[in-house]
Amino acid sequence: MDKVYSISDLAREFDITTRAIRFYEDKGLLAPARRGQTRLYSHADRVKLKLILRGKRLGLSLEESGEIIGMYDPGSNNVPQLERLIGKIQERRRALLAQKRDIDIMLAELEDAEARCLEARDSCQ
Repeated sequence: MDKVYSISDLAREFDITTRAIRFYEDKGLLAPARRGQTRLYSHADRVKLKLILRGKRLGLSLEESGEIIGMYDPGSNNVPQLERLIGKIQERRRALLAQKRDIDIMLAELEDAEARCLEARDSCQ
C-alpha cells in the first residue's frame, strides 16, 4: 500500500500552514481521500503540492500551475506539458527583466535626486 500523509505531515514537511493546503484543495489542485473527517494525501498529492509550491516560487499563478500539472500524462513523454512550462518560465523571465530595468532606472533617479539635494543642502550651510 502507498504511504499516506496527513495534512499536518505535509504542512510540516513543506513548512506551510494546513490552511494553505486546504486552500489548494478548495481550488481543485489537491484531492485527498477521506476517512471520516481526516484527509489522507497520497504520494501523488504530495508531488502535486511540491509542484504547486515550486510554481509559486517561479511566480506562476495557481491557475497556471494547475493547468501545467493537469497536463501530466504518465503514458506519454509530456512534451506539451514541458513546452507550456518553458513558455511560462520565459514569460516570467521577460517580466522580471522588465521590472529590473525599471528598478535600475528608479535607483539611478533616486541617486541623482539625492546628490542634488545633498549639494543644495551643503551650499546653504
